[in-house]
Amino acid sequence: MALAYQEYYTLEDYQQWAGDWELIEGMPYAIAPSATVTHQTVGLNIATIIKQQLNEGQGRCSQCCVLMETDWQVSNDTVVRPDVMVVCQPIDEKVTVTPEVCIEVVSSSSTKRDEVMKFDLYHREGVLYYVLAYPEKRLVKVYFNNSQGFKKLADYCSDSVKFDIGRCGFIVDFSAVWR
Repeated sequence: MALAYQEYYTLEDYQQWAGDWELIEGMPYAIAPSATVTHQTVGLNIATIIKQQLNEGQGRCSQCCVLMETDWQVSNDTVVRPDVMVVCQPIDEKVTVTPEVCIEVVSSSSTKRDEVMKFDLYHREGVLYYVLAYPEKRLVKVYFNNSQGFKKLADYCSDSVKFDIGRCGFIVDFSAVWR
């Protein structure tokens, strides 16, 4: 009987790789060579809307930052790169704490990873809000993490949605994010 061999990689391996990768529970996943213009536009529009409001919050939201395409080092065998994340805790140059909000702009090459693998990972790690944006459908799914797991708040197309994060919060008008 042959033993099945499954490769297993760590953060140390990940840091040596060329190109763009994510590492989820020891398994590498290539990130598409370059995001489309629509993908980048939607991500940038969402990040800009959030950043403007957090800046208006001044002192009470001064710890919150909006990051795009930045690695989140979850553990020694898991590194993911959300399209947009909001972190309201002190960080240095690497994100090693759990973001309050993770937003993924879903493309055909990332659907399974975003809807299943990252959904489960973000829930387990305690991400407060998980947002899946589908540019082709002009649709957004927003999930809130409670004690039973992610609860879907709703599907949105052109609605404004309020995100409460402790002392901070922001509203995203999803009609303004599409290309």
